[in-house]
Amino acid sequence: MVQLISKFETFRLAETFTIARGSKDAAEVVTVLAEAEGVRGWGECVPYARYGETMESVATEVASVPQGVDRLSLAGLLPAGAARNAVDCALWDLEAKTAGKRVWDLAGLARPAAEITAFTLSLGTPESMAKAAAKHSHRPLLKIKLGGEDDMARLEAVRSGAPKTRIIVDANEGWSVDLYTELAPHLVRLGVTLVEQPLPADDDGMLAEIERPLPVCADESCHDRASLPALSGKYDVVNIKLDKTGGLTEAIALRDAALAQGFDVMVGCMVGTSLAMAPAVLVAQGAAVVDLDGPLLLAEDRDHALKYDGDGVHPPVSELWG
Repeated sequence: MVQLISKFETFRLAETFTIARGSKDAAEVVTVLAEAEGVRGWGECVPYARYGETMESVATEVASVPQGVDRLSLAGLLPAGAARNAVDCALWDLEAKTAGKRVWDLAGLARPAAEITAFTLSLGTPESMAKAAAKHSHRPLLKIKLGGEDDMARLEAVRSGAPKTRIIVDANEGWSVDLYTELAPHLVRLGVTLVEQPLPADDDGMLAEIERPLPVCADESCHDRASLPALSGKYDVVNIKLDKTGGLTEAIALRDAALAQGFDVMVGCMVGTSLAMAPAVLVAQGAAVVDLDGPLLLAEDRDHALKYDGDGVHPPVSELWG
């Protein structure tokens, strides 16, 4: 019978990470252990205040799951979100280790390969972001956190620091319709290839009415498959994060449904460790944009951490997950 145990863990960041909603110096995660007959599976989630989650609320949700739970019944026990994600991924890992197989084989997926991932530059002054862009200009894809009054200056500064790098931007719901309309032509001029969640999720209807000169990606507006009908006509891409979908099970289903409905797919992450990124690598196969750089922002990571190199982020070894 499966037993679940959760614990809180903290991993230091290499540098302070800032978005429009605030800054952090550490990744605070909830790690879930699923154990049955001496076999252990692991999962990780990052509670997100934007969705009303705390470390304590996630632990309470995990503790509410009855012993003997399996993945197929989990969706009926917990809502989509961080707690269900950690439990779902721990159960996948447990199932793989019990069967002596890899998760992708159990899920009927092709063997995963390395995928180029974005590297995120946190929100700062134009000068600091220009320096960060120059430092990371060797990377093939940079993601720029925006959402303030100096966004145009930040964009110009980042492009000057990384003149040849592909760039995507994330406003984290920080723009108005007027500001997005004003900035959009400049995004195109500066070679930005995608803008993520420019408007607040509860006030994004105008995206269906105004011109979208470059692809717009739904992040806070997209959680699971139930989100998709409301996104039609407003967004071109959906950002799949396991902490929003409630785990790998729903993430795979959301990816397939989104593609079938004509959306492109981005696979993203919260700031977590390699354990959180590992299952997302499976979903990221062939995605239009991959943003699984959490471990690259850390000063410390899990044992058997994911490998990152010129080919991108590699699939996990079984000692880490799956």
